[in-house]
Amino acid sequence: QVQLVESGGGSVQAGGSLRLSCAASGRDFRINAMGWYRQAPGKQRELVAARTGDDVINVVDSLKGRFTISYDNAKNTVYLQMNSLKPEDTAVYYCNANIYLMNQGRWLEIWGQGTLVAVSS
Repeated sequence: QVQLVESGGGSVQAGGSLRLSCAASGRDFRINAMGWYRQAPGKQRELVAARTGDDVINVVDSLKGRFTISYDNAKNTVYLQMNSLKPEDTAVYYCNANIYLMNQGRWLEIWGQGTLVAVSS
């Protein structure tokens, strides 16, 4: 069983920074893509940033310049550095991965449990 474990959320004042981490653990899998989504209260889940299988890094246009995604291949871990945080960034942030289960020969999309980021004005 492959799991995503997130960490790094919390409360911060506007203008502050947080760094989220998401580590994939398990056996016999390969990661194709990994990224971050967020869901604010009363809103739909939306893409924040992602690293695709061909190492293309994408951050949604509205967050470029403040958010950065990075990846550690050796640790199967993706990071989201969030700077100059605003109250509207308040949301539950979810890690997402598209993985290949080698012993089952199939692709699977998995989600982390979510971590809350609360930005106060």
